This record gives sequence, C-alpha cells and structure tokens, in this order.
Amino acid sequence: MEYKKIGNLKLAVLIDADNAQASIISNLLKEIAKYGISNIKRAYGDWTTERLKQWKEHLHKYAIQPIQQFSYTTGKNSTDSSLIIDAMDILHDKNVDGFCIISSDSDFTRLSTRIREDGLAVYGFGEKKTPEAFISACDEFIFTENLREKTKPKKTISSDKKLKAMISDALDAVSDEDSWALLTRLTLHIKKTNPGFDTRTYGYEKMGQLIKSLNYLNIKEESFNDGSNNKHILVQLIKR
Repeated sequence: MEYKKIGNLKLAVLIDADNAQASIISNLLKEIAKYGISNIKRAYGDWTTERLKQWKEHLHKYAIQPIQQFSYTTGKNSTDSSLIIDAMDILHDKNVDGFCIISSDSDFTRLSTRIREDGLAVYGFGEKKTPEAFISACDEFIFTENLREKTKPKKTISSDKKLKAMISDALDAVSDEDSWALLTRLTLHIKKTNPGFDTRTYGYEKMGQLIKSLNYLNIKEESFNDGSNNKHILVQLIKR
C-alpha cells in the first residue's frame, strides 16, 4: 500500500474522550505532527458528565471540536458509534490522507481495517492495555505511556525474548548473504510487521541507540560512496 510521504499527510484526528486521558493531549499532537497536518480534530464523548471535565480546558486551546454524544443506555458505548460514523463520512469525502484514532478500545479494529482498505494510513494511539487486534489493524500504533516522561533504558533489555525474536525474524527477512542488514531496512521491516513497536518502550529515543545496547548483535559502519562523511549502520545477529 503506497501513501504520501510521511510528514505531509492531511490527517483526521478522532479522539475517543471516554477512553483517553486529556493530560497527554499536548504531547499527542506533537507526535501526530511527525506524520502530517491535523486538518480535522474532533473529540467524542458525553460532555454533560463530570467525567470529561478535564478535557474541556484543552478543547479551545488546541482547537479540538467536541462532538456531543449522550449516554442513553448503561453499558452501551454510543461514543464509539458516533466516531465510527463520522470516520466513514470523512473517508467518503476523500479530503484526508490518513486517520489518527486515539483510543484503547478494540471496537475500532474493523474501522481501522476498512480505512486501510481504501489506501489511507491509520495511526493508533492508546495505552499498553490496548488489545492486540486493534494495534495490528493500524499502520503504526503509539503507546501513550511513551508520550509522557522519558523512561530510562532497561538494564535487562538484552534478555527480552520477545524483542530478540522480533529483531531476529526481521534480520532473517532483510539481511544479505553474509547475514548483515542495513539498520534502515531492519527498522522499516520491524515497523511494518509490528505496528506497536517503539524504541521508547525500551527507554531509547532512536533505533540506533537501542540496537547498540543489545549484546546479541554485531554493529559496523560503512561510508557512503558519495564522498560525504555519512555512514550506513549495518547489523548482524551474533551466532553462539
């Protein structure tokens, strides 16, 4: 699936205010700016309730349009339905290149899949408790915990079996005959196959920093063939 260049996308930002915390909105919008411009910003919820009071001061500050949805029945989430209907209307209008869906609710799994079927990008934002189905339905999924204070690198990161398996599988897919792979290709493959991958989860801002901290990888640098001082970073799994 081919999208416009990231950073230039026109985005619809749809917030499930019943299922997201207002305290992260500033950092959330900064993160979204990496992908493109927020042409549409809407937050859905029952604004008559005390529960959403914390959101109200942010709505005007960040020009977010509140969409009122009364909670008619206990146990039924009418907010989700309202967001989904609006998303499909926006999709039909064809005025955006992608969607940012802010929620930890698996109810948006099918919506994300449907949007991507039309060739548009979907970036999800939610807590680490978000069901895997919704995470996998997005092009990328950013955990909102990573948008808060910076975490310190984990000392036991090299013993993280899930991370090692993820990197090993990616190296098998993109490495050359000598088992070396460009860091850029490795990173791209990991993000394509694991939408929830984020180096900040492990305490690092950049992929290069994370890779260099792992004791089961060889790292080397090679200069570009253009006379510049730029260098490629290559990665290889250490065979024990």
